[in-house]
Amino acid sequence: MKVLIHRELKKYGVDIRSIEQPQYSINKKDPSDFLINGLMELLDQYQRLEISLKLGRGRNKKAQQGGYAGGNVALGYKVEKGKKSLVIDDRQAKTVQRVFDLKEQYPLWTLTQLAERLNEEGHRTKQDKRFSKVQVKRILDRKTFYSGFLK
Repeated sequence: MKVLIHRELKKYGVDIRSIEQPQYSINKKDPSDFLINGLMELLDQYQRLEISLKLGRGRNKKAQQGGYAGGNVALGYKVEKGKKSLVIDDRQAKTVQRVFDLKEQYPLWTLTQLAERLNEEGHRTKQDKRFSKVQVKRILDRKTFYSGFLK
């Protein structure tokens, strides 16, 4: 992808300059400059991947310890105020339980039919909206995740 972008920039005579690497240019013909620029780009990419990996490990560790690792909170849970931990939201947990109960009771129903029944019964999403088949699928796909508060 990057090669294609560089090719397009060169085609129109556009160069890229770097504050941190003043000698950097995509238009240089010198093999040494080409090698150095390539190595610097690889090191930058390596650093980004390394940071991403460390952050991911930290979030996973936090989640395994029952903490809140950030991001959207799944239906049935809420963040405990003043703490960085998730607790079960009883009202929403009943909705999640109802999804699994309906699926067990009516195994041949489509996701749309399940969503319609939830809506008829007055259940709502975290954003207080009507359920769609996508939200029902998301809950059903997370059975292992929800197994902690399912019967």
